[in-house]
Amino acid sequence: MFTSNPFAELTVFLPPLVMQIYIVLMILAVALGTLFDMLHKRSAVFFVRQWKRSKAASKRQLKGTETASLAGQTFLNEVAISGEFHNPMRRTSHLLMFYGFLLYLITTIVMVFGYPTPAALTPVIWPALWNIGALMVLVGGCWFFFFIRVDVAKEGHSPFRLVRADLFIVSLLASVTFALIWQFVQMTGNPTATQIAFGIYILFTTLLFVGVPWSKFAHMFYKPAAAFQRRVEEANGSTDLPSPGAHDEGR
Repeated sequence: MFTSNPFAELTVFLPPLVMQIYIVLMILAVALGTLFDMLHKRSAVFFVRQWKRSKAASKRQLKGTETASLAGQTFLNEVAISGEFHNPMRRTSHLLMFYGFLLYLITTIVMVFGYPTPAALTPVIWPALWNIGALMVLVGGCWFFFFIRVDVAKEGHSPFRLVRADLFIVSLLASVTFALIWQFVQMTGNPTATQIAFGIYILFTTLLFVGVPWSKFAHMFYKPAAAFQRRVEEANGSTDLPSPGAHDEGR
C-alpha cells in the first residue's frame, strides 16, 4: 500500500490529463480565492496602509541587509518552526499538519505529472512520502481538532460542533482520510468501490481548495506577512501591532 502510486492506477477509468488539469484548476482556485479574500476583507489595503504608516513613523531607516535578515528570521521562526505558538502542543500539531500537508501536496504533484501511468514506474519513495504526509496531517489535525481547539479545550464545547472557521481543518482531514481509504480500496481490486472512494476524495479535496474564501486557508499567507511587518516596525521603532499569534493560540 505504501509503495504504489494510486494516481497511476487511475488510468483504468480516467485519462492522466484529467488529473493534471484538475491540479492546475485547484492551484488557480487557491490563487483566486486568496485574492478574493484579500479584496473582500481589505487585507491588502490594510497592509499597504500599515506599511506607509510604519515608514512615516519610523525612527530610523532600515538597510537592505537588515530587511533581508528580518525576512529570514520571519521565515525560520513563523514559517519553519511556528514560533508564534507558545503552547508546545499547539505548535507540534501545527508542524505535523504543515509539513505533512507539504509532503502530501508535493508528492501528489510529482506523481500526477511525473509518473501518470503504471508504465512510468514510480519510485517507491514518492508514494511512501505521500502516505507519510497524509498520516502526519491526520495525527496533527485530529490532535488539534479533538483536543486543542479553543472551543473544545477552553469552552467545553463538543468536538463535533462545527463553525465556519472549522471548514479548512475538516476538509483537510476528510481529504487525507479518503485519500488513504481510496488507496486501500484500490488495492482490493474492486473497481466500483475504488471509483466511489476516489469520488469522495475528490469531493473533499475540491472543497479544501475551492473553499479558500470561506475558510482559514488564506491565513497561512497572511500570518508570515503580518509577522514580517511587525519585525520591521519593531526594528524601525514604529510598531503598534500585537505579537503575532496572540489571538490564534487556541484555534
